[in-house]
Amino acid sequence: MERAIRYSKKREAILDAIRNTEVHPSAEWVYHTLKPTHPDLSLGTVYRNLSFFREQGMIQCVAVVNGQERFDAVTAPHSHFICDRCGAVEDLYKIPVDHDLDVQVSREYGVRVARHEVVFHGTCRSCTLQQIEGKNQKN
Repeated sequence: MERAIRYSKKREAILDAIRNTEVHPSAEWVYHTLKPTHPDLSLGTVYRNLSFFREQGMIQCVAVVNGQERFDAVTAPHSHFICDRCGAVEDLYKIPVDHDLDVQVSREYGVRVARHEVVFHGTCRSCTLQQIEGKNQKN
């Protein structure tokens, strides 16, 4: 027998906050974003709901960036880029998902691959421009 999912305005607000941003938020970001409109919201409530949403397949954890899990409401397979300088996380929808790689890994290692994730690391456009401008100002 399935357990009924309890509706709450806080739960809805937490999910909406993740769905309505492209920043791949952390729990702390969600908490600070919602606290002004939900003064009785606790960080524990945010963490519990993020865990619940993940278990339900409604969101995914992209990576841990600067010690904080970052979340994405887009659960369809796609790649991400993480800036090692500022911690920005970007969606990379144009990178094709290689299902043949799942099959290859399954065969070669005797495992069952359900999916794989590709995460690129480097320096984002904004940080790269800042570095270039900083070098130009020194010259």
